[in-house]
Amino acid sequence: MRTELDPAGLDPTAVYRLLTSTVVPRPIAWVSTVSADGVDNLAPHSFFTVSSVRPPIVQFTSVGRKDSLRNVEATGQFVVNFAPESLFEEINKTATDFPHQVSEFDAVGLGREPSARVAAPRVAGSPVALECELHSTLLLGDSTVVFGRVVHIAIDDAVLDQGHPEVTRLRPLTRLGKDEWGTLGEVRDLRRIRYADWSASN
Repeated sequence: MRTELDPAGLDPTAVYRLLTSTVVPRPIAWVSTVSADGVDNLAPHSFFTVSSVRPPIVQFTSVGRKDSLRNVEATGQFVVNFAPESLFEEINKTATDFPHQVSEFDAVGLGREPSARVAAPRVAGSPVALECELHSTLLLGDSTVVFGRVVHIAIDDAVLDQGHPEVTRLRPLTRLGKDEWGTLGEVRDLRRIRYADWSASN
């Protein structure tokens, strides 16, 4: 037995809760920006993924018009900082609706470091930073999808294994439904099966 639901007949909040509880786990874009007035902003966005590799483009979604979106529109730049398990509480605190003139870096007590190619700072304690220049935005209902071309990548050597980021060293934090967060858990290796090898594998 299933519960059958028509999103058109539901309150938008109910749809949001259903989608964010079933599209899980979601990686977190911990987006740092700087306003036209020079105020640094930092906020987590859990509608986030890779859009393209050639060219390298990532995307995050601003639900409503938040400071991250306004700053990206004003400056054309942002940084996606990796959200590690070790900074769980700090990441959550940067989701607070601080006034526009307040920097989350200062309010939460997070260290900055300068970026190589963009004006927005990186989170010093984050193991990976993707520095981005705005490619385009797409308005969808009450949300805006922000596409950023990755122009520089900075990775902490401590999370590399033979030059490749190693997930058990990265310890990614993810978002689930309600107020739930996810940590890495069990990691399994399984290669994709080529069609040429299909009959031999079954």
